[in-house]
Parts: sequence; structure tokens; C-alpha cells
Amino acid sequence: MKKVIRLLLCMALCYCSLPAGAQDRGSDLMKQAQECLGQKDYTKARYLFLQAYYAYSTGTQYDKAVACGVQASALYHRENYNQEAFELLGSVEQTVITGEQKSGKSLPALRYPITRERLQIYLKQRSTSRAKDQLARLENWAKAAQNDSLDTDLLYTQALYYYTFGMNSQGDAALNALINRYTGQKDYAKAEACYREMIGKGRRAGNTAMVARAYDQYMAWNDSVQALAAQEKYNELDARYKDSLQTIEEKDGSLAARQYVIVGLCILAAILAAALVLGGVILLRFVAQNRKQRKMIQTANEHNALKTKFIRNISAQMAPTLDTLDTALPAVQALKAFSAHIEELSVLEDTLAAPYELEDTNALTFCESLAEGIKKNVKEEVAVTVNAPKLSVKINREHVEKIIAHLLQNAAEHTPAGGKIWLDFKKRGAHTMQFIVTDTGCGIAEERQADLFKPFTGVQDLTQGDGLGLPICALEATKMNGSLTLDSTYHKGARFVLELHA
Repeated sequence: MKKVIRLLLCMALCYCSLPAGAQDRGSDLMKQAQECLGQKDYTKARYLFLQAYYAYSTGTQYDKAVACGVQASALYHRENYNQEAFELLGSVEQTVITGEQKSGKSLPALRYPITRERLQIYLKQRSTSRAKDQLARLENWAKAAQNDSLDTDLLYTQALYYYTFGMNSQGDAALNALINRYTGQKDYAKAEACYREMIGKGRRAGNTAMVARAYDQYMAWNDSVQALAAQEKYNELDARYKDSLQTIEEKDGSLAARQYVIVGLCILAAILAAALVLGGVILLRFVAQNRKQRKMIQTANEHNALKTKFIRNISAQMAPTLDTLDTALPAVQALKAFSAHIEELSVLEDTLAAPYELEDTNALTFCESLAEGIKKNVKEEVAVTVNAPKLSVKINREHVEKIIAHLLQNAAEHTPAGGKIWLDFKKRGAHTMQFIVTDTGCGIAEERQADLFKPFTGVQDLTQGDGLGLPICALEATKMNGSLTLDSTYHKGARFVLELHA
């Protein structure tokens, strides 16, 4: 009963944390299974590997499907559930066959671990004939795969097979071939680990003959390795001695050429002096050019300030004239809004260094009030959702509300009937928070994204909007020690992120 409850809890845990796609589910499950395996929770690890195998087998990642399936089978026969292990290996093999049929080519590298796992079970059962048959198949798969790592693993598996069934001479041959491969690569650590693994397997299997034989070979190999290391050290010292003799001869021969070196140094000093003079001339010219450039930049800044002041004056002078016109006309309304936006933009640019005052605000209540205010403007059956915690935060309520309201209004205008709008609040550390507005509308064209927060980047019909709303919001975010950005990775509509730093 306890095992059943535990299994159900595992299932609930897995399905609550899975991503949407089957391949993502497989990766997540495989990671959890490996963590459980590290914690020696074998039952949970087996279940997670099994679920990862099912997730991967629905796609084309056959290598990961095989890895998870074989690992789950190993955990089955670890607890002597041999029938379940064989059935799972049969399912994994069928998955590989399906992959071969789809790709039109053989996959011996994936067949290899399935066959090896069957061999491990038969070795544990001491089933000689079946183990021999699986070993022959394993050799065929390794030969077909033409993979060095599989060739190495095959030698190790052959040695284990021969030692298990008392064929010590064949086991010695396989083990020596494996050790010689590592020794030839001077990877003595792997060779020693191989000996220790063979000794450990013999102890776990209660095969004293195998333990004694592997230990004797290990001791003989260790002596030969030490002798080889001593020979290599001697060769290294001898090479250093010969190099020292050669260096002495070269130094003796260089004494006669020192006078030429002195003459060469004198010539080099003269060249360096000339180079210093030339460098000084170039430096003076660079300083002069730098002064000219600084003057040009200063002039450009002055002109920019005058241009900003001129635009503000135009806005101020337009106001009395606009007041005499019929405000019911869309064009007049657009001009008045444009004039107000120019004035607001100019004031923001002039007061960026002056911070806004902050006040404690409940994030959930604040977001819900903003969402409620926009619902009357959305199209039919558009869902407006708020995701925010009951958390007190310090913000300038007036200006944050202005930015979020503008973003929500844009979302309401561009989200079609039946769409969705989200307002999320997230804490990103002790001093960072985010307000995120997401919709399922038409999104922002890629060519417009670079200039989205820049004012006056194009000529447009003012009755359709002056394009200054987002630049003004971005400047207000900057003034609050934050930023307003477009999430370019979101492609199902538009997503704006207002990030503030306390």
C-alpha cells in the first residue's frame, strides 16, 4: 500500500512540473530521475526513467529514449524484476526498429546498449547459452557501429562474461586488450579503474576466483606501469641533460657574435629615436583633431538643446490657436494631444535627474484596479487576467499606473475578439520588480521594434496616433530607475516588461 501511495505521489509530482512538449517532458523527467538515482531512491528513479522513455519514444530522440529505457530496465533487474526488465527492453528495441524504418538506416549504436542490458541479466541468472547468444549479438552491433567507445565497452563486457563462466584465459585476453588500449593512450587512471571495477564486480557476485585473478593481474600491471614510469622519467632527464649540453655549445658559439649584437642594438636605438619623433608628431596632430571633434560635439549638443527648446516653444504657441478651433474635429483633437505629448516629452527630458516619490502599494489590489479599468475597452470575449501576489511594494503609484494603463490600452486595441490579455507582477530579487503586460494580438512588426521607444522616427497621420506614448512611458520608467522593454522572444502577440529597481 505504501508503494502504491508513493508511486501516485511521484506521478502527481511529475505531471505538475512537466513542460508542454513531449521532448521537454522527457528532458525534465530524465533530470529528475538522475537526481533520484544520485539520492539512491531507486523506485522513484525507475519510475521517472520509465516515464522519460515514454515521452522520448513519441518523438525522434531515439538515443535518449534508449538511454532512459535501458536505465529503467537496469533498475528493474536490480530488484530481481527480470520479467518486467525483459518486457521493457523488448519495447525499447521496438522503438529503435521504428526509428530504423523511419530513417531508412540501421542504428547499431542504439541496439548495442539494449543487447548489453539483456546480457547483464543473463549473467546475473548464470544462463550460459542465452548469455553467449547475447554476447555474439553485442559483438555484431559493435562491429557495425564502428565506434571506439563501443569497442572499448565490448572488451570490458567480454572479460566480465568470460570470468563469470570460469573461462579465465579468454577473460584475461579481453581484459589485457582493454588495459593495453588504455595504457597505449597513457590513460593509467582508466586502466586502474577498470581493474578495480572487475575486482568489485567479482566481490559483489561472490566470485572469489575472478577477484583473485583480477587482483593478481592488477598487481603485475601496477609493477610494469611503475617500471615504465621510471623509464620515462629517466628518458626525460637524459633529454634534459642533452639539451643542456647543446645550450652550452650554443652559448659558447654566441660569444663571438656579441659585438654584432651591440652594433645592431645601436642601430635599433637610432630607429627607435626616429620613431619617437614621428610618434610625437602624430600625437600632436591627434590632439588637434580631438579638440576639433570635441568642439563639433559641443556645437551639436548646443544645436540639439536649441532644437528642443524650439519644439517646446512651437507647442506652447500652438495651444492658443488650437483652443479657438472646434475640439469635436478629430484632427484638432489629434493636434492638441500631439502638442501635449511634445510638452510632456520635453519636461521629462529636462527633469530626468529628479526622482519620483515612492509610496507603499499592494501589488494585487493595484493590478486588479488597472485590469478592471480596461475591461470596458476590450473587444467581445477578451479575457483580462491578473497574476500578482498580495505583496506591499514601494512605487510611484501615479506614474506606474500611467505606464501600465497605456500598455493595457494598446493591448485592448490590438487584441481581437476571443483573445487574452495578462497583467503579471513578479519580484526579481530584493530590489527589482516587474510589471508584465501580454496580449494575443497582432504583435509588433520586426522592422518597427528597433525604433519603438524613439520619438519622431517617422511621419504618420496624427489622427491615428502620434507614436509618442511609448517613448514617454520609456522616459518615465528611466526616471523611476527602471526600463520599459519589448520581449522580442514572444511571438504570439506583444509582451512589454516594465522593470523597476528600488
